[in-house]
Amino acid sequence: MPEKSVNEIPRAEREFYEKGASAMQRQNLDYAIALFNQVLQKEPAFYECREALRATQFKKAGTGTSFFRRVLGSTGNSPLLAKGQLLLRNNPLEAINLAEQILNSDPNNAQAHKVLAEAALAADLPRTAVLSLEIAFKNSPKDKEIALRLGEGLALAGQIARAEAIYTELLRANPNDSSIAKALKNFSAKRTMSEGGYGALADGKGSYRDILKDKSEAVSLEQEGRHVKSEDVATRLIEEYEERLAAEPDNLKVKRTIAELYVQKKDFDRALSYYDQMIATEGGTDPSLERAIIETTLKRFDHAFAQLDPTDPQHAEKAARLTEERAVFQLAEAQRRAEKYPNDLQICFELGQVYFEAGRISQAIQEFQRAQKNQHRRIAALNYLGQCFARRDMHDMAARTFQNAIKEKVLFDDEKKELIYFLGSVLEKMGKKDEAIEQFKQIYEVDIGYRDVAGKVDAYYLGK
Repeated sequence: MPEKSVNEIPRAEREFYEKGASAMQRQNLDYAIALFNQVLQKEPAFYECREALRATQFKKAGTGTSFFRRVLGSTGNSPLLAKGQLLLRNNPLEAINLAEQILNSDPNNAQAHKVLAEAALAADLPRTAVLSLEIAFKNSPKDKEIALRLGEGLALAGQIARAEAIYTELLRANPNDSSIAKALKNFSAKRTMSEGGYGALADGKGSYRDILKDKSEAVSLEQEGRHVKSEDVATRLIEEYEERLAAEPDNLKVKRTIAELYVQKKDFDRALSYYDQMIATEGGTDPSLERAIIETTLKRFDHAFAQLDPTDPQHAEKAARLTEERAVFQLAEAQRRAEKYPNDLQICFELGQVYFEAGRISQAIQEFQRAQKNQHRRIAALNYLGQCFARRDMHDMAARTFQNAIKEKVLFDDEKKELIYFLGSVLEKMGKKDEAIEQFKQIYEVDIGYRDVAGKVDAYYLGK
């Protein structure tokens, strides 16, 4: 089961999710938690909702959960933990739901996070697993079992460098543990292959899961989950779904699946024809369908660009024309959707992104200032706002914006690392070198391989 973004969620669940984000912003935390849980019951792979739920749980609990409360929470929920552990193998999604029930009132519950992480790994939701493992690891940094599972989860999520760093520290603490040494060697090999573009990952047929799972099992799961990796399988599935559609001509879910399969086959025109049929049936009122059409059209542009012959004397001219057409289409669609759905702050955020990429900074600032009212996109909007101010050399405003975003960001994930990095870069430009290096050191302590922080921090200490 692949983890999903907000754009891959059905409209009904997305609306509940947006209501939850709005409730969280209004400090109606119990209602927000209830809504997020309701969405995740139907869409357990919706990672952004899971992250929003976790942030809301911590917000409700306050900055420090007392030892007494943690003990009460753990004891009071022991039946749920026991049931969740029993369900790990046969029904991991239900085990996740049970763990969330505990975390709703006790977000630091280590046992609940362990159950949730194990269940998420069993359900092939590595980012969801890492979300809990990061919290458990932060609370118990010397717990070898948690550290091992966090490294495994990060590897499954494709974060090989971070997994490698954790296992390196584990090996230092346990120099005679051959299993850690072997896993570390595998991580190093995978990272080298990834950086060099080698192996199955290069053609999209491999997975980081091969590090930790039997390959045949991974392939079986891929087939069961309909993760189509070959054109032959896609063709067979299209035939199956088209037969079903003949018997159920009004089944929009089947039409959408067929469209997605045609996208995987790079038959974008047929995919768009199915999406157009759905839009006609829906009356043009489903933003997620419109988004799918836009993404498919952009992929068609990208595919056409990739098919250009570099030896063609007119290659540069054709490439420039396609690039311009793509940019014009993307901007026009973003503006059209923003006009059609003026109160949809997600679309507002996407328009800001398009303006930002086009270098239209003033318009991007306006859209991101509106989009930050959407709790789900608030931190990302602040991130972009800070970058906009930085591009205009408004470094003091950029620094304040990044600082505000960092204060609101609970988890130390890639998004927070980026915010801290940008803040450090802005402080550098302001001549505040000591303050800047403190930002880079925060990242260095947890992820030495992030961008150029190693060079910056090492140079600082060498120069002292």
